[in-house]
Amino acid sequence: MAELTNREVVERFAQSQTALDLDLQDQYLADDVIEDYPQSGERIRGKANRRATIENYPGRAEHEFGPGMGRVIGGEDQWVLTPTLSLMKVKGSGEQFTGVGEITYPNGETWKIVQLLEVHNGKISHITSYFGKPFEPPPWRAKWVERIPAPK
Repeated sequence: MAELTNREVVERFAQSQTALDLDLQDQYLADDVIEDYPQSGERIRGKANRRATIENYPGRAEHEFGPGMGRVIGGEDQWVLTPTLSLMKVKGSGEQFTGVGEITYPNGETWKIVQLLEVHNGKISHITSYFGKPFEPPPWRAKWVERIPAPK
């Protein structure tokens, strides 16, 4: 079996996130993966702790939730279809990638998510995740900006 490129690792990891498949996600993560949440000042060390934070999220048992990755940004364009039929733009090579998408929580809210992913030795070794709640733009700015369509 041929080794995956770093881009393929990131693509498959993003697809496994969209599919909410924790077993598959674990296949693309280094055992000592680190995931940082800069907004709350938290660091998760290791696959087991990362998985536990997802499995024990309040309300998860009643409402499945997770990210729907919109695109991975890096270099050369490539399009793939995720298992949930959302389109993902995949770019890049090397060891650093950026994933942009949405995450829906058990309470039904959908927030934006940006993930910075680092790949070393064929596994994702570091993830930095930023979460942002969408908001309406302030009226005072309207004469200088245009509205953009929501990402699909």
